[in-house]
Amino acid sequence: MQDTATLLVSCPDRRGLVAALAQVLYGHGANILDADQHTDPVAGQFFQRIKFDMSELHTDRRSLETAIGEVAQRFSMKWRLCDRTHRYRTAIFVSKYDHCLYDLLLRQRSGELATDIPLIISNHQDLEPVARQFDVPFHHLPVTKDTKAEQEDKTLQLLAGANVDLVVLARYMQILSDDFLNAFDGQVINIHHSFLPAFMGSKPYHRAFERGVKLIGATAHYATAELDEGPIIEQDVVRCSHSDSVQDLVRKGRDLEKVVLARAVRWHLDDRILVYDNKTVVFS
Repeated sequence: MQDTATLLVSCPDRRGLVAALAQVLYGHGANILDADQHTDPVAGQFFQRIKFDMSELHTDRRSLETAIGEVAQRFSMKWRLCDRTHRYRTAIFVSKYDHCLYDLLLRQRSGELATDIPLIISNHQDLEPVARQFDVPFHHLPVTKDTKAEQEDKTLQLLAGANVDLVVLARYMQILSDDFLNAFDGQVINIHHSFLPAFMGSKPYHRAFERGVKLIGATAHYATAELDEGPIIEQDVVRCSHSDSVQDLVRKGRDLEKVVLARAVRWHLDDRILVYDNKTVVFS
């Protein structure tokens, strides 16, 4: 797997795109292992994910990138080349709820999530024992209205020092500033305990109970400056009934939150997601 790479592209749809990309890869000795594509006829946009073997390249990585760049310029493509020589480094942000944190740490330990987790950051101390259990450094940075900016600066310093690529908000009950989100644009995944766009904001299970819904859900999305409005990566639902209490909805919802967040994180780590028009294309 160390010799494989993934090319993600998006551009206005036109003839010859698939052939041009395949030709440039073949011409440099790359062997295409898997290719998936999608065309949005309404937006007139083309998307493709190509996974290929680089072990028999005739040239070096820089020459390949130059050739891809020439094709991209010709077709007005946005593109990103990801290879397995770089292992993603993921920071987890938490508050007091532990279910998503435990789940991510267990999946990472088992090898299901191909990432390193160099640190956990929290505005409370409650989950420090969990971090110790998994031997992950824990940083307690309490946030108040007066200290928010200062603590975010410290957080950004910690993330930079740990070379973090991805931030996962595993039920982190704080709103990140625009400056923070701009620094990690497209690299912050949040789990919202609701099937967005329904019941945005706080206490969605309580409001779902009051509304008498028959389905509750969870949504993983990229965090943006617009609260709970970022591009949706994954969602799932579970049935509920008139006999369910608020506590029943919370219990059922937490099971969903773990699974939905893990899927979104895994797809991001596998370079399967392209974002456009506040939506996502997630390649299977």
